[in-house]
Parts: sequence; structure tokens; C-alpha cells
Amino acid sequence: MKDTPVNKLLNRTKGDQVIWAVVIVLSFISLMAVYSSTGSLAYRMDKNASYYLVKQLLVLALGVLIIYWVHKVNYTRFSRLALLLYIISVPLLIYTLFFGAKLNEGSRWIRLPVINLTFQTSDLAKLALFMLLARLLSMKQADIKDLKKGFIPVLIPVIVTCILIAPANLSTALMLGFTCSLLFFIGRVRVKHIVMLALGGLVGVVLLFFVSKVTGFGRAATWQQRIEDFAGGKKKDDKKGSTVFQVQQAKIAIANGGVKGLGPGNSKQRNFLPHPYSDFIYSIIIEEYGLVGGAVIIFLYLLFLWRSILIFRRCPYAFGAFLAVGLSITLVFQAMLNMAVNVHLVPVTGLTLPMVSMGGSSIWFTSIAIGIVLSVSRYVDEMEGKKKAAAAKAAVVYDEEEIEEEEEA
Repeated sequence: MKDTPVNKLLNRTKGDQVIWAVVIVLSFISLMAVYSSTGSLAYRMDKNASYYLVKQLLVLALGVLIIYWVHKVNYTRFSRLALLLYIISVPLLIYTLFFGAKLNEGSRWIRLPVINLTFQTSDLAKLALFMLLARLLSMKQADIKDLKKGFIPVLIPVIVTCILIAPANLSTALMLGFTCSLLFFIGRVRVKHIVMLALGGLVGVVLLFFVSKVTGFGRAATWQQRIEDFAGGKKKDDKKGSTVFQVQQAKIAIANGGVKGLGPGNSKQRNFLPHPYSDFIYSIIIEEYGLVGGAVIIFLYLLFLWRSILIFRRCPYAFGAFLAVGLSITLVFQAMLNMAVNVHLVPVTGLTLPMVSMGGSSIWFTSIAIGIVLSVSRYVDEMEGKKKAAAAKAAVVYDEEEIEEEEEA
């Protein structure tokens, strides 16, 4: 085989090969789905039909490069960065809450002044939080079952982050709370403490709703409307852009797709869904590729989670194990929530489909998370390889000594 630049790059690419394959397949699916679902958007924005395809291709290409760069870094270095990133993310969340770009009465984005790039500070906060949690859980294993010494110090960053995210993006805060609770369970936190956390979170959400109702600060009206729409209480509110309209069009798209789908590029509801390339891209995938295509997407995310769990079980150090499983759970859970919204199993949340929905900074932060998981996998593989090499060397030495003893006899 020729020693080409591509072969050199492949030889230097380490980590779980199945996860690499999942990332590449999801990227190709994203390109096809985004190109198919952005036709009407390109027309409205007076862009070329291939404009958003090229843009998504560049975003995904940079995302794959980010995964490659991050996976080459020894994952133990992220333990040193965890606290710093978290300290940076907290003031950014505060700034976003009061001065960020608003959408549906919620501030989620900030714009970087020099490069004119917008990003959701919650994406950075999620990454920083799980890195910090992995570090704290690994350090507190001896005292983790103690409420004051072990659990509360680990819990404080979760509460602070969720409180700062919830007023503008309740769905992300709830997702964080749930995935952190799973990580607490894996990290041997007492079940009664997790139950207390769940009850406290429920009370906190209720209080946030009533405070938002009274003061007008927050999105209480939007939350109430989405829950009522999900329960079927406002069928008359089906104007274009409402959540009822979105769900109706998503259901039509899924019904059109059937088992086999209408074929690539043949979606009809992409011209009616307000966001067919982001929040509701899964329904467009089902319309074009059928239930079979939808099942493939679910399988890919579950495969990613399964491989991450194997990394968690193989990693001998707590920090790497918690880091891999925590980042993978939050990514897969977000994907499942997005798909549940598309098939109307939960109220509309605004969460995108990771590595598939059209995006920019969100894909890059997801790429960093995947790169960290692969970094842990790479370290585990190298360590196991060294153990096998040492065992093989010891076996050879033992065989040579045995032969010498036989010859002397």
C-alpha cells in the first residue's frame, strides 16, 4: 500500500473505529438531509441552491478535524482545563441571560465581536460542566456517599449551571439535570440523594414558572403554550410558525414517508415546516427514507452510546471513565429528545439533532465532546496494547529460560 497523505492520516487516527464510522455516516446523512431541506430557505434568502450544502460541508469538515485534533490530546489534560472552562462559562451564561440575542423571549446566543460568530453559551457550559463533574466525581469517590463531604460539592456546579440556563432554555436545563443525575448514579451517589435532587428540581421548575409568570422575566408563557399544544388544548392555534403547526407538518411528513420513504430530495413538507433543516430534520429524513431511515438514525446513536459504555468499562481511571460516559449520554439523550419531539412524544423543545441538523458552533462543540471520548478510547487502547506487548515479551523470556533449563538437564 502506498504511503500517501491519506494513509498517513488514517494510520495516525486512533480511538474506537466504530465511533469514527458513526461520525462519518452521520455527517453524510447530514449533508443529504440539509441539502434536501434548505431549498425553500435558499429561495427566501436569495441564495444558490447549493449554498447551504457547501456551508454545511465546511462546518462538518472542520468538525471532523476538531475531533481528530482533540483525540490526539491526552485526556488527562482536560482535568486541568475543566475548572478554568467552567469559571469562564458561568459569566458567559450570566451575560447571555441579560444581554444575549433574543428568540421567543429567550436569550441563548452571544455574538463574538471580532469574528462575528454567534454561539450558544449553553453548549460551552455543557461541555465544561461534564468535564468538571468527571473530575469531581473521580476525586470524591471515597466520600461520595456522604451528603456534605461528597455529594454537595459535586452538586453545586450542576445547580448553578441549570439555574443560569433555565430562564432562557428550560429544555436544555432539564436535559442537563437528567443526564447529570444518571452520571451521579453511575458515580455511586446514594439513590436517596438523587431522588432528593429530582424532587428539588421539580420544585425549582414550578417556582421558576410562577416567578416568570408574576415578573414577566423568562418564558413562562412559551412553556405553558407548548405544554397546552402538546396536550391538544389549543387546536385552533394552527397558524404557520406555531408549535401546533410544526407538529402537524411533522406528522404529515412522517405519514408521507411510510416504511420506505419518498426517496432522496422528494420531501413535500420541507416547504411547509418552519425549521426542516434544524429542529425537525428527523421528520424530513423519515419522509424521504421512511421508517427504515429513521430506525438507522436511532441505531447509529445507540451504537455510539454502546461503544462509549465499553470505553467506560475498560478505562482503569475514574476521570476518563466518567468523562467518556457523561459526554456520550448527554449527546445521545439530546438526540433522543429531538426525535421524540418530531414524532410528538414530548412537547417541542428547540433541541437540534447532534451532527445532523444544520449548524455551526453547536456542531463544533459536539465535535469537541466526541474528540474527548475518542481521546479516552485512544489512551485505553494504547495502555492495553502495552500490557499485551509486555505479556508477550514476558512469555518469550519464560520460554527461553525453560528451553535453557531443558538443555542444561
